[in-house]
Amino acid sequence: MIIFHEFGHFIVAKTMGIHVLEFAVGMGPKLFSIKRGSTRYSLRLIPFGGYCAMQDEITDTEPSADPTEEGEEGRDSDVEIIPGAGFNEAPVRKRIPVILAGPFFNFLMAFIASAILIAFAGIDPARVVEVYDGSPAQEAGIEAGDIITRYEENGIANARELYTDMILNEVPTDEIHISYKRDGRTYSVTYAPETTTSYKLGFYFNDTGEGLEISRIMQGSNLKSVGIQTGDVIVGINGNAIASYEDLAAYLEKNPLSEEPVDLTYERNGHEKTVEGVRPVMETTADIGFSYNLMREKTSLPGVLKNALGEVGYWIHVTVQSILSLFKGTFTITDMQGPVGVVKVVGDAYQEASAIGVETVVMTLLNIIILLSANLGVMNLIPIPALDGGRIVMLIVEAIRRKPSNREIEARVNFVSFVVLMALMVYITAHDIFKLF
Repeated sequence: MIIFHEFGHFIVAKTMGIHVLEFAVGMGPKLFSIKRGSTRYSLRLIPFGGYCAMQDEITDTEPSADPTEEGEEGRDSDVEIIPGAGFNEAPVRKRIPVILAGPFFNFLMAFIASAILIAFAGIDPARVVEVYDGSPAQEAGIEAGDIITRYEENGIANARELYTDMILNEVPTDEIHISYKRDGRTYSVTYAPETTTSYKLGFYFNDTGEGLEISRIMQGSNLKSVGIQTGDVIVGINGNAIASYEDLAAYLEKNPLSEEPVDLTYERNGHEKTVEGVRPVMETTADIGFSYNLMREKTSLPGVLKNALGEVGYWIHVTVQSILSLFKGTFTITDMQGPVGVVKVVGDAYQEASAIGVETVVMTLLNIIILLSANLGVMNLIPIPALDGGRIVMLIVEAIRRKPSNREIEARVNFVSFVVLMALMVYITAHDIFKLF
């Protein structure tokens, strides 16, 4: 995915007449390279991403085509410098598309993977399956068969987006705003939902059949302070075995939660541990008043393309909402995952899918490609120096001022930002490794 991102920079730079010194797959020492025209194509030792090195990209000095193997003059002896073809020598109107091409190609990869996935597995429209009798939703006019298109002013591309929005932002307890489509027409309604106030264990979960895997910890919960984190699997409450949602519901029916602390037994990497003093959280929740489809169904070719765009939009929306949730306190930096965490997620997903069949493996990996590609595209557009978004901001400023920025200062700012990002990456990676044990 990183290579595809760099290929976006590469192909647009070539189109704009900007000289690309080297396009490399991998990092570190060079294993193999070949020169075609004035560009060198390399395969490098460390199979981690790659890069597109453009002439005069960072400073006004002549750069090395090989960042890891510099010659006596600071570059490979056969590097060809073409006068007037450097990145910084190109007008802003050409440089901005080159920078934007990387994230755009990430979104393009997500679209292609989405189209393949939908062509085989189908779509999952947010279709109302049942409206509860006497509910405010029924009184507002919502009926079975309606397709939810907007929820709280957010566009809804599929059922998963509706579900994710309700999880990340929670269902409003005062008014719910919903738009739906019926017989080709769109309707909008607003209604006050039914609410319930009760004590909760302090986490949201996925039912694995062998326990409750924590997907998110509620605000106000002390789970993190006692050592429990997302990804842990709850297997017991106060000494009672819990293997499924049904077990949890049966236990809570006999033992309603109160302000009294409880003991939780959880499993992490095959090891069980029990912690005491987990405080239940009092929470008021709202019921939307209807259930909706979560299954996939086949669609036509136009439907595949249309919904592939919606799929990409959904994952972009999820990524943006997840970033905003860091500032809201819904998630913390410890909930983020780096390369090690991603590899573990991919490995676990593969193991689970392979037990079902090859088709499930392919569909699972396509989903991961879509998620990570959209994530890379969004993250690279964040206006932070050293990222594509930060470079675009600098170019816009340059266009407004109508004179180039100080290349030396820009390089220093990018370097400091890069160091900070690498420090964050090291911290997240260390945390990923810690969670393995």
